[in-house]
Amino acid sequence: MILVEHKLGHLGDPVWQERAGQARIDPLVLEQWEAPKSRLRKASESGIELAISLPRSEHLHDGDVLHYDAAQKLIVVARIALKEVLVIELEGLESLAPHDILRASFELGHGLGNQHWPAVIKGSTVYVPLSVDQKVMASVMRTHAFAHVTTRFAPGEEVAAKLDAKEVRLLFAGADATPHHHHDGHEAAQAQDHHEDHQDHPDHAHDHGHSHAHHHRHDPVA
Repeated sequence: MILVEHKLGHLGDPVWQERAGQARIDPLVLEQWEAPKSRLRKASESGIELAISLPRSEHLHDGDVLHYDAAQKLIVVARIALKEVLVIELEGLESLAPHDILRASFELGHGLGNQHWPAVIKGSTVYVPLSVDQKVMASVMRTHAFAHVTTRFAPGEEVAAKLDAKEVRLLFAGADATPHHHHDGHEAAQAQDHHEDHQDHPDHAHDHGHSHAHHHRHDPVA
């Protein structure tokens, strides 16, 4: 068992690029929900057991060097494939009247809460992990037609680079760890039909007999 208490560098750094040219790369493949953890035990593809114990302020990125054996010319590297993220921009929010800011924020929060989608807010940008099919998420956002809102999908690594370790854990670890995010194709189709039905009946009051104000702001245990 190899204890990893700090990252040695990144495979993109010149010094590690040079070493990688003369060594064997042994990937430590991490699932999206594992990547934000600062405490983790897992084996690399060649079977090397690593116990990762990083400071809580740090998290792993794709390409991080975790172990180097100069004698055996072996480099263990983190390999992470983060899913895309729905990026919601509240355009020109600071220039709106207070009641318009309140309305836009409330409507967006209510819409995301209805879907049980976890979210991380950074300034006037809201990040939502891809938890169902991308087309379904896009359809949901079009159906609501939120005012003062634009959306796009961005690579997970691009978004993770803008967030601190706690925010990364909230965004990526929560997405796969929460039971109601495991939608199969049938459930995704039902979700899409449900929202298309709301689009046909805009006066529907969303009265489903229980509160939808679910805020998934939990910090998963690393």
